[in-house]
Amino acid sequence: MTIESVNFDALSATSVTHDPFPWLIVPGFVRDEAIAAIEEDYPVVDMPGSLPLPTLKYGKAFDRFMQDIQSPRMTAIIAEKFGIDLTDRPTTVTVRGQCRASDGKIHADSKTKLVTVLIYMNGNWEAPGGRLRLLRSPDNLNDVVAEVPPERGTMLAFLNQPNAWHGHKSFEGARRAIQLNWVTDHGAVKREILRHRISAFFKKIRGLSRTEKNDQNRHL
Repeated sequence: MTIESVNFDALSATSVTHDPFPWLIVPGFVRDEAIAAIEEDYPVVDMPGSLPLPTLKYGKAFDRFMQDIQSPRMTAIIAEKFGIDLTDRPTTVTVRGQCRASDGKIHADSKTKLVTVLIYMNGNWEAPGGRLRLLRSPDNLNDVVAEVPPERGTMLAFLNQPNAWHGHKSFEGARRAIQLNWVTDHGAVKREILRHRISAFFKKIRGLSRTEKNDQNRHL
């Protein structure tokens, strides 16, 4: 019998907070006994930004993790928690491995995203930056409802609404995060994947350009 990589019971037992929009946080959502293998099989993401899951290579433990979070059981629990019908709603998954100093600006997710789930896979997080904040306003990072350290196994979920503002203080460096969304339709899935692929392409080009420039400077 294959053991699930995530703790559905912990998610089911967690209450939703509705102020100022519906959200919940589940520390230990990823099972302790699954974390080491998932981290070992985590895709190599050596550039900033979110990369679509279909564009990445990863091992069996990470693949099982992705299957679990997109399973009918996960969908049913999230739908019940947030009082939303997710029947036949497709999902998208993007993966992060690096954070830029410019990341984390306050925003609300696009209208095509119905529910957002973020799962973090980092060690003990000592840095003041990089801690996602749920906010009451679009212009004050200190108007905090809740703050989520991006430590391994922690899950945040929220219902996407126009006032679902979130962001974090500046951080630069390794920061692993998986974002799962239930979206409006399959067209939204295709557009999201295309958008991220184009973004990743130009980030890679810029990264290569910086590398070449640094190589040139070293030889001056």
